[in-house]
Amino acid sequence: MKGFKYKEYSQGRRFILKIIPGESLVECITQFALKENIHFAVLLSAVGSVKNVCLRGIKSGAKLPITPARINTHLLEGPLELLSLTGNIVPDESDAPDCHLHIMAGKSSGEVIGGHLFDAQVFATCEIVLTELVVEGVERHLSTSGGTPTIFFDEE
Repeated sequence: MKGFKYKEYSQGRRFILKIIPGESLVECITQFALKENIHFAVLLSAVGSVKNVCLRGIKSGAKLPITPARINTHLLEGPLELLSLTGNIVPDESDAPDCHLHIMAGKSSGEVIGGHLFDAQVFATCEIVLTELVVEGVERHLSTSGGTPTIFFDEE
């Protein structure tokens, strides 16, 4: 089949995760996945507030592969309202959980900024709803054509 690939999955356990002030979002989600032996998951929702946000956006007109010269990195001190945090957890080539997360955060002015999340610290609280996926034959590694880590499926 051209144009796309897919794997069917079953829904596993479901969790509500609360991350306390000062903690790293990415580190806490990764440590939670390790503690609960979660290999695959999707973030369904997240609300709260964040500070010290590091995210990236792809420059207008950029070509593939995505390289450091083709992205803008933004550092936002905050605090900011956490409007959306979406993404997934998929094991990398060493079978460690790899979080691919995108964030939308609101400034006090009402402006919204978003992009690929490298990391952020929780400001007041962060409440995440996450569901485990039961699937086999999927892992994340660097795409030579795209220039970023992405999911790959085992060929059947």
